[in-house]
Amino acid sequence: MKTIKDQDHFEVLRKIDKNTKTSQRKMAGDLGFSLGKLNYCLKALQKKGLVKIKNFQNKSDKINYIQYVITPKGISERTKLTINFMKRKMVEYDELKQELEGKK
Repeated sequence: MKTIKDQDHFEVLRKIDKNTKTSQRKMAGDLGFSLGKLNYCLKALQKKGLVKIKNFQNKSDKINYIQYVITPKGISERTKLTINFMKRKMVEYDELKQELEGKK
């Protein structure tokens, strides 16, 4: 379903916006995603040109790091997804309000 995929992409973009230097394992745990699901979402976002994934190595301790960067196109898409998310929540709120008023 497209809205579930959009919701997943929205959550990943929000998470990247908050912290560009994080591990996939930590991000997956924070989002409640499996590592495979997060990897799939990141690759889809990268393929769409919404996210850049940069690998680099800290020379002093020989550890590889990954940095996620939201592209300008990604910022635009995140804005659209945010608006759609808010619209869905407003519809849910209105439906719940009507349901509660109907029980009075």
